[in-house]
Amino acid sequence: MELEYKEHLSPILKDGVKNYLIDIDGTITDDVPNEEPERMVTCEPYPDALETVNKWYDEGHQICFFTSRTENLKQITIDWLDKHGFKYHSVLCGKPRGGNYHWIDNHLVRATRYKGKFTDLVEKQVTIEVFKD
Repeated sequence: MELEYKEHLSPILKDGVKNYLIDIDGTITDDVPNEEPERMVTCEPYPDALETVNKWYDEGHQICFFTSRTENLKQITIDWLDKHGFKYHSVLCGKPRGGNYHWIDNHLVRATRYKGKFTDLVEKQVTIEVFKD
């Protein structure tokens, strides 16, 4: 991973490198609930997701799949990602279920809602919620 360390602070990705946290179910494949793990083995990836994620990886970005799948389903998930040729750096399980996420962090966080098609990202001005100054 291309990181810079300054004065014992948290590492910072080099300029232009993004740290993608990508959901799995309903984002890169069908929306499969934890209660139906047998479907996790047989579902197919969305072709545009596979192509786009691998392109980002090849461009040097960090790819982390961040999923609501539970830890006991991690190996099934890794096997599925590998079987279908996804390139990635890590898999994090245990994302809270239920959606309506509001991420609070000391680092800049950008969120993009998946609406049915993976493409390159474009810039767009929108209204967001922030803390009062």
